[in-house]
Amino acid sequence: MHSHSRPPFRPWILAPVAAALVGCEPPEPEEAAAPGDPVEAPSVWEERAPFPEPRTEVSVTSDGERVYVIGGFLEPEDEGAEELPPAAEDMYAYSPAEDTWENLGPIPEGTHHAGFVHVDGRLYIVGGYRENTFVPTDQVRIYDIAEGEWTDGEPMPTPRGALAYAVFEGRIHTFGGTVDDKDVLDPAEHNTDSPDQSVGTHEVYDPETDSWERLAPLPTARNHHAAESLDGRIFVVAGRAGDDFTMGVSEAYDPEAGEWEERAPAPTGRSGVAVEVLAGWLYLFGGETFDPGEERTFDDAERYHPGEDRWEVLEPKPTARHGLGAAVVDGSIYVVSGGPEPAFTYGTANERYTPPDQFGVPMDRVFLTADRSGLGK
Repeated sequence: MHSHSRPPFRPWILAPVAAALVGCEPPEPEEAAAPGDPVEAPSVWEERAPFPEPRTEVSVTSDGERVYVIGGFLEPEDEGAEELPPAAEDMYAYSPAEDTWENLGPIPEGTHHAGFVHVDGRLYIVGGYRENTFVPTDQVRIYDIAEGEWTDGEPMPTPRGALAYAVFEGRIHTFGGTVDDKDVLDPAEHNTDSPDQSVGTHEVYDPETDSWERLAPLPTARNHHAAESLDGRIFVVAGRAGDDFTMGVSEAYDPEAGEWEERAPAPTGRSGVAVEVLAGWLYLFGGETFDPGEERTFDDAERYHPGEDRWEVLEPKPTARHGLGAAVVDGSIYVVSGGPEPAFTYGTANERYTPPDQFGVPMDRVFLTADRSGLGK
């Protein structure tokens, strides 16, 4: 079980602070951060047009101009119903420039906990669970943005849901997740060393050849984790397996060497998270835990610098939630949807995060000290 106490966050007003610091030396910190230690950094959050319908366990991506959302569970009409909530059918696109949402129509099949990425003008749905069940799928659905049409790709060799995924040099890497029966898989190829049906399976889809390849498995088998590519590596963070709902483990894959290495763990272990990459940093948002006595969602926001192998603690998100997604457009990260409480709760939040350094205000010019006690425990 992991415990967490957040350091107090001090409010930031960027313009006055930046103006006051022009031509001045930044204040001396009360305590220097050791290499690898998380530190606290400022950030800016802003609420934007809410997602059109309450959902959780969505998948989110961007083509650089708009934010796309598919899948997840819809809030049921009958809250007392015993069956699982319905799977969402429609795909939505958000225009940050206009702060509006557009319904693009139904996806080929309802899904949740699915991979969802953009590559060269097309959107790819990979894996996930079928409709409103927890049966893993091998689906590869391809949406041509210009034509507005769906086609099918070569199915994923190992059906998985709650997997992590990332694009590296035009290929779609998928990591881990859960399977129907891990005992039928080769432990060496899939890393089936987990207390549940979580695996470390690493399979890669090439859109140009419509084919799959299996590579070195993720060292820590898990689900409800997240991945992004940055600086020639793919980073996989957070997640859960068995009764451990608050994994902080971070692992990096080197595609050129075909090898994995462990990196500094996230300050706050959790699962059901969202990640994005912006200006050389990997950002980690939200999540949930079912640890006994600590069931909750997280408003935590943190970012990781791969060159220095260290984390920074950011201003919390306005809304704690899990099963959310994140995407970048024009120097800002849009954190969309997700449940405000653990398990089946539903939300419409659309919150924009813009780091101060995106405004041309260097972090070290507005950096003040923070009490880091309790971080990383």
